Amino acid sequence: MQEENYAIRPAKEEDMTYIIKKAKKEGWNPGLNDGAAFYSADPKGFFIGEYNHEKISCISAVRYNGFGFIGLYIVEEDFRGYGFGLAIWNHAMNHLKGVNIGLDGVVAQQENYKKSGFHLAHTNMRFKLSPPPETDTALSDHIVSAPLIDFETLLAYDSAHFPARRQAFLKSWISTETAKTLVYQDDQKKIQGMGTIRQCFHGFKIGPLYARTPEIADQILSNLIPFSQQRPIFLDIVTNNADALALVKKHQMTYVFETARMYTDDQPALPWQEVYGITSFELG
Repeated sequence: MQEENYAIRPAKEEDMTYIIKKAKKEGWNPGLNDGAAFYSADPKGFFIGEYNHEKISCISAVRYNGFGFIGLYIVEEDFRGYGFGLAIWNHAMNHLKGVNIGLDGVVAQQENYKKSGFHLAHTNMRFKLSPPPETDTALSDHIVSAPLIDFETLLAYDSAHFPARRQAFLKSWISTETAKTLVYQDDQKKIQGMGTIRQCFHGFKIGPLYARTPEIADQILSNLIPFSQQRPIFLDIVTNNADALALVKKHQMTYVFETARMYTDDQPALPWQEVYGITSFELG
């Protein structure tokens, strides 16, 4: 296979169907509407590799304000081992030059990522609840649906728990018809936690899940569970929050696998003790 027949181009919005389809085939179980939400985060942050004008690879290199994240790095099986993957990887890295870059990679590939300047910050672990218990769908008095919250207030809360403001993404994430976002407010109507559950090709995923205390995290999780209609639920926790591990144990969730969260610069200074579930392995 000749490298001169390989070209990398920015992905169009319609290309997200191909990218999500490839992620599904890899067993990553994306959300039904992840393509639209992901693309809204950074329309210039997705790339397609074509061989003889046929799509054979993809990658995301989403740029937030001062922060970037690489994911959805896939090469069609018949085209692996020819350097096409490395070419689109280098293209993505060059696109994000100048900012701190994060990724969630397979633990076994850590050494390869280190060659590109990444270093391990912590691991993330996926847990599964299957089948979820039958629970009452009535919400706690402190929990309300996200659309009832002033968006700028919600954005400020999310921004305090993520390395950058992600206005367009958050707006899309909480308004997806196959997702539900709940917000926990204290008696003064100040946000003390939030969580999103979204339908995937298999079951549902919860992410992000933020909470000021373990009790609030438990309340949000318990109020999200009924939206799964007793189908499997997946939650990706950060291992540097011991309370998150205690939460999945309390709900008798089972370990699935883990990823290595790596950065090219220092780990962002976030209140990790309030992060009970990351948004996604693809966009951080």
